[in-house]
Amino acid sequence: MKAILDFGYAHLEGLLRLVALLQLGLAVLSLCLPRILNWKADIERMSLLVREVFEIHSWFIALTLVIWAVLTWQFAPEMVQHPTAMSRWLCGAIGIFWGIRCVLQWLHYSPAHWRGIPSRTVMHWTLFVGYAAWTAVYAAAAFN
Repeated sequence: MKAILDFGYAHLEGLLRLVALLQLGLAVLSLCLPRILNWKADIERMSLLVREVFEIHSWFIALTLVIWAVLTWQFAPEMVQHPTAMSRWLCGAIGIFWGIRCVLQWLHYSPAHWRGIPSRTVMHWTLFVGYAAWTAVYAAAAFN
């Protein structure tokens, strides 16, 4: 375990930049989900208000991920080499966000969506492990 922690701290700047790139990818992917998952008919059945709220929330989640990714990419060296109270709080807040998202991967989504479907099971676990890793990277930066 100590070797993993030592490796993480030694490569924290690169890990932060990797997470930044992955968050950018997730932001783009999240905007494409309705098309990828063939949700058009489901979205069209929503009431106008629910559909509009869904669309705005989707855009703002993507925008939030882009902002976090850009901030992380731009300030990764400072977050690691010369952390400030603000950078620690930012990393802590983002880490808490991803930690909660990690927990919700198990507690909110019904297993009926993925259990017994190999491709969805792989995606479920990939997201869980990914969000947990992002949580760990931001936590490491917060407590650096």
